[in-house]
Amino acid sequence: MSYQLREEDGYRYIDEGTGEVLVLLHGLMGALSNWEPVVNRFSGNYRVIIPVLPLYEMPLLTTGVKTLSKFLHKFVEHLKLNRFTLMGNSLGGHVALIYALNHPEHIKSLVLTGSSGLYENAMGASFPRRESYDYIKEKVAYTFYDPAMATKELVDEVFATVNDRNRVIRILAMAKSAIRHNMEKDLDKISVPVSLIWGKNDKITPPDVAEEFHRLLPDSELNWIDKCGHAPMMEQPEEFNQHLDLFLRKVYSNGKVV
Repeated sequence: MSYQLREEDGYRYIDEGTGEVLVLLHGLMGALSNWEPVVNRFSGNYRVIIPVLPLYEMPLLTTGVKTLSKFLHKFVEHLKLNRFTLMGNSLGGHVALIYALNHPEHIKSLVLTGSSGLYENAMGASFPRRESYDYIKEKVAYTFYDPAMATKELVDEVFATVNDRNRVIRILAMAKSAIRHNMEKDLDKISVPVSLIWGKNDKITPPDVAEEFHRLLPDSELNWIDKCGHAPMMEQPEEFNQHLDLFLRKVYSNGKVV
């Protein structure tokens, strides 16, 4: 990713553009670069911020989605942010939902794409063949509609991560935490506008998960992207950005054309 990574007071993050604030959260196996098409499109009219979530730095006993939400709150206070749009993919969406419940005063709107929080069919509770490069390649390809999206660079990164003992035990702890923390009974308390932008071919959080989110979130819209898996902002960036642009213009009612 070509943007500058800022480091201060223990936080690492990208902060590009000026205007209304968009905070973007990556997933469990994701990276800041997953959001690059969004930064490219929107940083001309908005302030786009992406924190690095401390997935591998937390003490094992406190590794979980609630701890990430607390980290996000400290980060928001550090930057003195207020009334922003919070956007999350996969685990990042789950963290966004918990944060919105706990700190509604800070949230203008939410955008969820392939979010966990209700159900997910991820890599499972273990990596039984993590030493096998072909196995990891197959699992990474499972994330996308088009297997070609599982580039060698991406597979190499995931392969290195799951073969790092410190990282893999935290990934498994985080995945178990996400499964335990089901949000079905809490979603009706989130009153801000929510845009669900979902891949029709998502095999990890399938279409019925998006429909359930739509049913349970009081002020939500559901936008489908065809021929698209679990990471629409990566796999179908133009269509994702079109849905996002329309939603943000409604939220901020300022007629911005991005």
